[in-house]
Amino acid sequence: MFHVLFQCAIRWELTDRNPITLVRQSMARRAMPRILTPEQFRTLLKDLEEPYKTMVLVAGCLGLRASEIMGPQWGDIDWDNSTIFIRRSVSGSHVYETKTEGSSKPVPLDPNLAEALLIHRAGSPYKASTDFVFAGESGRSRWRGILLADHIKPAAEKAGIGKIGWHTFRDTFSTLVHSMGTDLAVQKELLRHSDIKTTMNIYTQAVAPAKRKAIRKLTKKLLDE
Repeated sequence: MFHVLFQCAIRWELTDRNPITLVRQSMARRAMPRILTPEQFRTLLKDLEEPYKTMVLVAGCLGLRASEIMGPQWGDIDWDNSTIFIRRSVSGSHVYETKTEGSSKPVPLDPNLAEALLIHRAGSPYKASTDFVFAGESGRSRWRGILLADHIKPAAEKAGIGKIGWHTFRDTFSTLVHSMGTDLAVQKELLRHSDIKTTMNIYTQAVAPAKRKAIRKLTKKLLDE
């Protein structure tokens, strides 16, 4: 918690350093992450209305962080090359530009996901390149905590899945990508970790075709009956 507070203070130029980085902390998880099966993921989608269904589809198929799901604008999507650039993240009313090279790299879009986004855009009043993909009624980005509490968690309970959070989708993405035998370097690239130690302590440069193949396999796994 203190680490997050000091990081915010740095962004707001209240301090120039985060002293919590000097504190030794255990790297062990306090609890095992919640992982959804493809069947559970599909069941959840069926119980969600738009635009929450498309938001969860993006979360599951791309493994984005919660703040990154709220950040994309239509101009960040390259429809011709089926890619999306994660250029910003949103936390509450604050919009932050991605600050690491790994986070801002293009992410491949599966054709099924691209089609879902196009359908969502057609029904949205906010279609300009500078409009948020998941804009609220005011045109501003939505609050992820409210979305989770009011729509996604109730749908998960109704579907019999139980308690989930935004990070459940990123953990599920990571686990499924790994279980498909995806190269470790590709896993790092898809999760957009700046340090390979965060992934599996190995580094080589992943090539775009390998990343696209992994995304296609994962999306098929999540969506196919």
